Amino acid sequence: MKDDVVAVTGAGGFIGGALVADLRRQGHRKIRAIDSKPLDRWYQRFEDVENLALDLNLRENCETAAAGAYQVFNLAANMGGMGFIENNKALCMLSVLINTQMLEAARRQGVQRYYYSSSACVYNADKQRERRSPALKEEDAYPALPEDGYGWEKLFSERMCRHFREDFGLHTRVARYHNVYGPHGTWRGGREKAPAAICRKVIEAQLSGNLEIPIWGSGSQTRSFMYIDDCVKGTQMIMNSEILEPINLGSSELVSIDQLVDIVEEIAGVRLKRTYDLSAPQGVNGRNSDNTLIRKYLNWEPSIRLRDGLERTYAWIYDRYQAWRSGAQYVE
Repeated sequence: MKDDVVAVTGAGGFIGGALVADLRRQGHRKIRAIDSKPLDRWYQRFEDVENLALDLNLRENCETAAAGAYQVFNLAANMGGMGFIENNKALCMLSVLINTQMLEAARRQGVQRYYYSSSACVYNADKQRERRSPALKEEDAYPALPEDGYGWEKLFSERMCRHFREDFGLHTRVARYHNVYGPHGTWRGGREKAPAAICRKVIEAQLSGNLEIPIWGSGSQTRSFMYIDDCVKGTQMIMNSEILEPINLGSSELVSIDQLVDIVEEIAGVRLKRTYDLSAPQGVNGRNSDNTLIRKYLNWEPSIRLRDGLERTYAWIYDRYQAWRSGAQYVE
């Protein structure tokens, strides 16, 4: 299989770039990386990979992406942190064009395996009203009441994958990601998620001498966060598994946003005054990943401790922040 074409959409982004890097490390020799961004704006790019800047909202570009591929990892989407998805619902829903066109192209081109990256935002909001809500099981996506915009698109695209498998025999696998973070991720500009945003805010406060940090919401909202290495490993394990239905891929280490700030402050060696913006986007009150099924099927679950992952992430963002502050034109 290492001589078969592996296509990764969204490869110029965070998770896609990390997946391409890992496929190279394993010795895959025919990797096709696709992203809508210009090549010089990709988070990671490798010269020994077929790199294509294509808008996958267009059918003909999806055909090019899938042509001759044995397997497709579809990670392409318009997405970001809560601030982005709450304020760009239509843009997030337009990602349905990408998955629809990629599924059709994969079917026409004879792709053998197709992976779709879904999200924990598909889960019923009524099950996430409490900060200590029970961890979400896969069945909790129904009856449907997902995150408006982004979550509905993900849930619909999950169903598309199911019906392409049932009706056309396309091998489709779907994972619901829970808050992925790590180096090479977005850390500024409005699309960053909580771990990167908090790392950046702590760095800004420390370097500026203004020892305050703004926090969206009350700080008591709870989440789990999965380090990128666990995400990439789990993605490939699920692709190559016999798991037919969408499955959680996330850490079960639940923390509040205030606890997340505590950890980053400890890493930075600083204590900051916290100001809470209750008018800012903050999402559901509590969300965690129930990993019963992934342990059952794969005898594995994401296990990198939040503290360990944040140490690596903080160091990476610190270096990028310093470069950006020194005048670098484009730093990711």
